[in-house]
Amino acid sequence: MRKQEEPYLTGNLTAMIDVVFQLIIFFVCTVSMQERSIDDSIRLSMAPHGVAKVIKNPLEITVDVDRYGHIKLNHMRYTRDEVGYILKKATDASGADNVPVIIRGDEKTKHEAIKDAMDACSKAGIIKIRFAAMKERAS
Repeated sequence: MRKQEEPYLTGNLTAMIDVVFQLIIFFVCTVSMQERSIDDSIRLSMAPHGVAKVIKNPLEITVDVDRYGHIKLNHMRYTRDEVGYILKKATDASGADNVPVIIRGDEKTKHEAIKDAMDACSKAGIIKIRFAAMKERAS
């Protein structure tokens, strides 16, 4: 008896290759966007005795306040009311009870500007606010 030959499985791999390339593009874009989200022009105050935070919540929103008192989200400048509206939309879209917000204030900014950022959070119904500070200066 002759052994029966097994048929080869064939298929079009073009669609799979397209999906792989789209995933690569997605990951490259998201990594570069995360790197750009932190404003390097803001010089944080020192808090040498503070507790360092290592784990970042994916829902966390960072609000920057520069030395001139301008409130920024992702390097874009907004008014207090606009930030409140954006934060409200973000909390509504996330479906979470409370989205954590980190306020990064420049060490030379006036407290009034930080208060404006806090008022924007309050307007959006956010009560979980943290403040960023440096544990130690990089040499």
